[in-house]
Amino acid sequence: MPKKNPSRPHTDGEEGRAAPEPRRVGEPRASSEAPRSAPRPGRAVRGSATGRPIMALLDLLGRRWALRIIWELREGPLPFRALQERCERMSSSVLNQRLVELREAGIVCSREHGYALSDEGRRLLEAYGPLGEWADRWAGRSRKGAR
Repeated sequence: MPKKNPSRPHTDGEEGRAAPEPRRVGEPRASSEAPRSAPRPGRAVRGSATGRPIMALLDLLGRRWALRIIWELREGPLPFRALQERCERMSSSVLNQRLVELREAGIVCSREHGYALSDEGRRLLEAYGPLGEWADRWAGRSRKGAR
């Protein structure tokens, strides 16, 4: 193993930039270390440097609990705690972060009786139908292959 040279900063392999110092447990984030923002079309997202709209949507929906939140709101508004219960008691910080992201994307809105799907959120929920049909066909193919 090569010796570390204290006069040369360690780099993370990306264009020679110095790797950030790791945060200690319980240490607050530096102001420049903001939490990951919600995906938006036109900005680089997971899987797309150009931020193609479908890739931004898939990045948003692929975040932990995002699809489940949309699914649980399909029958109407839910207060925060009721939504948390339906989502198997996910942490309040994760639920809050997802709700912020889904609100920014115009999928969820805040109502008098809690959180609800917006009109755009309802349109997105309608797109679950063809995905569900595809998943059923996939499951059928998988069962046939397992015999």
